[in-house]
Amino acid sequence: MSVVAAARRRTRVKICGITRPVDAEAAVEAGADAIGLVFHPSSPRNVDADTAARIARAVPAFVTVVGLVVDAEERRIRSLLDATGVELLQFHGDESAEACRPYGRRYLKAIRMRPGVDLAAAARAYHDAAALLLDAYVPGVPGGTGSVFDWSRARLDPGPPVVLAGGLTPENVADAIRIVRPWAVDVSGGVESAPGIKDAEKIRRFIAGVRDADDD
Repeated sequence: MSVVAAARRRTRVKICGITRPVDAEAAVEAGADAIGLVFHPSSPRNVDADTAARIARAVPAFVTVVGLVVDAEERRIRSLLDATGVELLQFHGDESAEACRPYGRRYLKAIRMRPGVDLAAAARAYHDAAALLLDAYVPGVPGGTGSVFDWSRARLDPGPPVVLAGGLTPENVADAIRIVRPWAVDVSGGVESAPGIKDAEKIRRFIAGVRDADDD
């Protein structure tokens, strides 16, 4: 593979559901490009604003801090942005494109891959998104399910970049990347020892799997 081709194939990695500064540090040390903080009370990975700010301070400037919200009120989102180090918003509910735009932040829009989902329509609606995050669909659960969907459905061309999520693990991430060739991958439960508690060794193995696929 040429140097140019290799550069183009560097898949970004986001470690989501960080609840402790030590886990953010482990993600950074392993080579993550971004960490995700969950602001959704029903999630076992939910963090409050003070905890989020402490975690964000543990992250160097070259790693992006992403804030995940689910159908949150605008004033709640603005309060979180004021109180934390979130740079990029991730909308993981049923937010319209208009609801994602008023904050002066780049954003990701999660698309749950339910049967019959129209990715082309989503790409048109959220055309200004930094990326579309494609996640498994489980009724009544907005994310973090650990479920995998059919990766062959995840191709989106033309359209925003794709972040592949949903049941990724150190064991399957390389295969997922080879099939989809996403711009980035997102993992949460697949690198945990318990809900909300990351496993540094699993993070290292996950990112090693990503780089193995990039080298193909």
